[in-house]
Amino acid sequence: MTPMGLIASINTPKCARPRLFAWTALLSLLLVSASLAWSAPAPLTSLSAIKKLSNAEASKQLPVSFEATVTYFRGYERTLFVQDGDNAIFVLTTTSLKLVPGDRILIQGTTKESFRPIIVSSGLTLIGHGAPPHPISAGFFPLIQAKVDCRYVTVRGRIRLATDGESSGRHETLLDLAMKGGDIKIAVDEGVLPRLSDLIDAQAEFTGAVSGQFDGKMEDTGVLLHVTSLDNMTILHKAAVDPWSIPVTPMDQVLTVSDDDDHTRRVRVEGVITYFYPTEMAVLQDGTRSIRVMTPTSERLHVGDRAEAIGTPTVDRGFLTLKSGDLRSIETAAPVTPLALNWGDVASGKHAFDLVSIDGTVVTKVREHAQDIYIVSSAGHLFSAMVRHPYVYEYGVNVAPPPMPQIASGTTVRITGVVIHDDANPFNGPMGFGILLRSASDIEVIASPSLLNVSNLVRLVSLLLLVVIAVCSWVWMLQRKVQEQTAELATRAEAETILERRRSRILEDINGTRPLREILQQITELISFRLGNVPCWCEIGDGITLGEAPAETSNLNVIRQDISSRTGPLHGILSAAVALDAPLCANAPEALAMGSWLATMAIETRGLYSDLVHRSEFDLLTDIYNRFSFERRMGVLLEEAAKKDALFGLIYIDLDEFKQVNDQYGHRTGDRYLQEAARRMKHQLRPHDLLARLGGDEFAVLVPQMRCRADVEEVASRLERCFQDPFLLDGYSLEGSASVGVALYPEDGSTKDSLLSAADAAMYVGKNIKKESGQKIA
Repeated sequence: MTPMGLIASINTPKCARPRLFAWTALLSLLLVSASLAWSAPAPLTSLSAIKKLSNAEASKQLPVSFEATVTYFRGYERTLFVQDGDNAIFVLTTTSLKLVPGDRILIQGTTKESFRPIIVSSGLTLIGHGAPPHPISAGFFPLIQAKVDCRYVTVRGRIRLATDGESSGRHETLLDLAMKGGDIKIAVDEGVLPRLSDLIDAQAEFTGAVSGQFDGKMEDTGVLLHVTSLDNMTILHKAAVDPWSIPVTPMDQVLTVSDDDDHTRRVRVEGVITYFYPTEMAVLQDGTRSIRVMTPTSERLHVGDRAEAIGTPTVDRGFLTLKSGDLRSIETAAPVTPLALNWGDVASGKHAFDLVSIDGTVVTKVREHAQDIYIVSSAGHLFSAMVRHPYVYEYGVNVAPPPMPQIASGTTVRITGVVIHDDANPFNGPMGFGILLRSASDIEVIASPSLLNVSNLVRLVSLLLLVVIAVCSWVWMLQRKVQEQTAELATRAEAETILERRRSRILEDINGTRPLREILQQITELISFRLGNVPCWCEIGDGITLGEAPAETSNLNVIRQDISSRTGPLHGILSAAVALDAPLCANAPEALAMGSWLATMAIETRGLYSDLVHRSEFDLLTDIYNRFSFERRMGVLLEEAAKKDALFGLIYIDLDEFKQVNDQYGHRTGDRYLQEAARRMKHQLRPHDLLARLGGDEFAVLVPQMRCRADVEEVASRLERCFQDPFLLDGYSLEGSASVGVALYPEDGSTKDSLLSAADAAMYVGKNIKKESGQKIA
C-alpha cells in the first residue's frame, strides 16, 4: 500500500483499522532499517582496495571482509602476513587456527594506521589450503625502500651472523644477511641446525614475508624477513674458508688488513641545526623529523641556521644516524621552536633528537672539566641535562670553561635542549634520557627554592655573628672612650669575642670536611667555656659519649638539653654539670640551647652529605656498588696494575631468564629476587673484592690481589654455585641460576672496554654451553 493509500484509509470503517496499524508499523520498520543500512559504510572486500588507503583513511577503522593467502603466521605474537596477487598486508590477529603458508582464509576486521595501514582482525575463517604465492626475487634497495613491504619474496646474500634466539619464550634462529647494497635481518621460526656457525659466510637463499624495522618515531631503521622454517632456506655455496681458522691479527693492525665490503650509498639531508658540538656531533631537525650526524668538522656552525649534511646512513643503538658526515650552512633561518613536553612524553622515545623543553627541579649540579651536568627531577623521575664546553684546549694551553650558573638545589627550572636516549626500543616501557643543552642559557629559572634551607640558615647565623662582632667592637670603642669601665667588663667582652670566634669556627667546620666527632667535641668545649669551664659532654646514638663526662654525677647538678631532629627521633642529649653548692650560671639554658642547635646542624648536614654520596655510589635496589663506582674502581686497578705489573680479574654475571621472573611473578618479586641474588653473591667474596650491579640483571666483580686465572675462576665457581638453593620469595619457590664469564688483566685485555667485552663474551659462551647441553636454566 502506498502512503497515499494509507492516508485515504483513515476514513475506512473501524473493522479495517487493525490492518491499517499493521501496515504503518511495517513501513516504519523498513524506513529505520534503510536508514541504518545507509549510515554504516560497506566493508572493503579486496586487498587491492585496502592497499590504496592512506594512513589518515586507515585511522578511521574502516570495516573489511576479504580473502587472501597466508604467507607467514606466528600465532603467539598475533602476527599474520597475507597476500592476494601483488598486494600484501600485515594483520594483527588473535586466533586458535594453526595456519601455514598457502592457507586461503577470509579476514574480517577493521583498518588501523601504523608504519603503513594494517588490519586488526575480529575473525578469521579457513577456506582451504593451497600453494603459497610465487615469491618474487628482491634486492636490497626495493626491500629498504619498502617497495615490497609484506610481500612473499626470495632474497640472496652472504650470511654474516647466525645465532639462536628467543621470541616470547619460543625458539627462533636469527641471521644477518649481507646483500649488495646493505644488510637485512632474518628470523626463522622452526628448525634447528647442529652448528649455526657452519652457516657463516655461506651464500644462501631465503623465502619469507618482508617487514620493516622502525623506532618509536615510526622511522624505518632496517628490514626483517620472517621465514616459517629452515625448509625455506637453500645453501647455494658453502663458505670457502672456515672463519674460525684464519690467522689472528694483532689489535693494533686490524685496519691494515681490513677488507671494506660496505657499499652503502652516501645521502644528503637538510634541516635546521638544533645542536652542534665541533669535531663530534650535530643534530638537524626538519618539521617533526630529526637526525643525528656524526661529523669531524670543526667549522663554527650556528644553532638556528638551515644546513645540509652528507654522510653514510647507519643505525646506532637503534637510531638513524649519518656517520662520517660533513655539514655546511645554507642560510640563516628562524630557530626551531622547542616542543613543551612532560617527562612521560620524552621518555616514550617519540621525540629522540628533537628540540624540546621540560620543567623540573634541580637536585644537584656537577662541574666537570669538559661539561656541566645538572640532575633534574620531573614527575618523580630523574634525568640529566648537560652543557658541553668545546675547545677546552687550544694549542696545548688549558683554557678555563665559562663560569657555571649558580642555580641552587630546589630551584624550579625549564630545560631546553635535544633529547638523547641510551636505547631505541620503545616497547619495554619508558626509556631513560638526557638533554643536551646548546648553552648554559638553555636553563631558565622559573621559581627560586624555598627560603627555609641550610644555606639561608648559615647566612642568617653569619649575619647574627656580624651583628655580635659589631656590638663587641662598639663596646671596645666605648671602653677606650670611657675610662670608668672596669676590668671585669673588659674581660667579659674578650670572653664574648673568643666565644663568637669558636662558634664561627664550628660553623665553618660544619660546612667543611672536618669529622663529625671532632665538631661535636668542639661544641662541648664551647659550652664548657661559656659556662666557666664546667664539665660538658654529648651523648649520641649507639652509646657514644663525647666531651668531658664526670665519672660520678650524684654530687653534681646536671643540666640537660635535647639535641632535636627536624624529621625524626632525637639525635642525642647535651649535658653540663656544676657543683651542688656553686651558683648556676644564668646563661646555662641559653648556652645549652645554642650547643644543641649547632649539634643538630652538624649531624643533619653530615647526614645529608653522606646520603648523597651513598646514592651516587651504590645501587638503590640491591645496596651494592653501581656502574659508576665499578668503572671508577676498575680505572684505579688498571693504573695500579700497569705500574706494578700486577694481575687482577673481572667476573661478568648475568642472571638466567630473569625476564621470566618479572613476567610470571611481577616486578616486586623480581626486585626481591635481585636483592637476594646480590646478597648471596656478596657472601661469596673476599673483603677486598668489589661486587657491582651494572644494570638490569647484570652484575660484575673485580678480583684484585690474585695470583693466577685459577684464583678468579674459583671465585666465579662460588658465585655460580650460590644460586643452587631455591629462592623463597613472596610465597614462591624459584629455581635460580646465573651465567658467569671471566677475564684476566692483562691476558684478556688492558682497557675497561676490552676486559668487559672479554668477560661478556665468556659469559655468553657459558650460557650457550648450558643451552646446548640441555641444562635447565631457571
